[in-house]
Amino acid sequence: MSRAAGVAGSAPAQAPDGVETIMARGGERLRALMARTEAHLDDVTAAAGAPLAAHANATVAAGGKRLRPLLVVLAAESAGGPVAREGGEERMVRAAVSVELVHSATLVHDDLIDGAQLRRGRPTVAATAGRRVAVATGDLLFSRAFAELARNESAEQLKALSQASSALAEGELLQREDAWAAHVPVERYMRRCELKTAALFEAACRLGALNARGGSPRLAGALGAFARRIGLAFQMLDDILDVSGPVERTGKSRGTDLLDGTVTLPFILARERDPGLARIDLRTLGGPPQAEALCERIAATGALDEAREQALAVVAEAKASLPRILPGGRSELLELVADAVVERYR
Repeated sequence: MSRAAGVAGSAPAQAPDGVETIMARGGERLRALMARTEAHLDDVTAAAGAPLAAHANATVAAGGKRLRPLLVVLAAESAGGPVAREGGEERMVRAAVSVELVHSATLVHDDLIDGAQLRRGRPTVAATAGRRVAVATGDLLFSRAFAELARNESAEQLKALSQASSALAEGELLQREDAWAAHVPVERYMRRCELKTAALFEAACRLGALNARGGSPRLAGALGAFARRIGLAFQMLDDILDVSGPVERTGKSRGTDLLDGTVTLPFILARERDPGLARIDLRTLGGPPQAEALCERIAATGALDEAREQALAVVAEAKASLPRILPGGRSELLELVADAVVERYR
């Protein structure tokens, strides 16, 4: 997962219009369910008590447009709505909250590893309170996620989230292993994206389906496969934005990931096109100006267009899979999620 840390004085990336389109199409019910999720997130972080509650709440507040909990809700609604028995909606909300808490925990730990000072234009926990508090805050968010989901009394749901959490850790280790690498195969890069980003998207849709009246292990698997493709494309496009910028849109300097030694798809493809780029050692980048110049060289090879085509093909595959697994008309909002992912790049 590429960090979303900003640079001093920069504005955070603008929210994609596609998310608001989804909310408008979903109507008052969707807005109400997402509002309940937001309120429950606040309650869960506040319950941690001072001083960690303030840091946990600040992290959650800086978490963006809630795409992962939105997927939980949309998957549940698409599969027939929350289970009809008493407390069905509460179980769905808890599942949505648990996914966002895991995501927030990874942001805290990623910022700590990367040495990031800002997250979406706000100071990170590590920058504000130091390394020890950041570690404790991330651990708190992880533990609260599983505590919330355990209240649903479903081993299958806990399995889905624990598998995604394990994938996140494996993906982070793989990214660290690949740091500064002179050669990273495309297949290995894709695997890294699946672990660090797509796995949690998949868990979100699985959890939504498992909390629905019409949910089943088969449907949960199919919706999870859809979300996994969307998560993969999300990360691919995010890595393109790191190279293409601009800072006014992304909230971070171009080439931030390259400065961290993270070898992403645009650089991999550009190396294949330009032998001179293949000889560049990322350790030699002195700072943002050098990273910006490298981004220009990457763009000049046409690698950004090729990477974007690959990402859009993944989105198309995801959308094509939906009509076969859902009743007529129920795939519309999930298709709009796919469109919202693409909207981030335009």
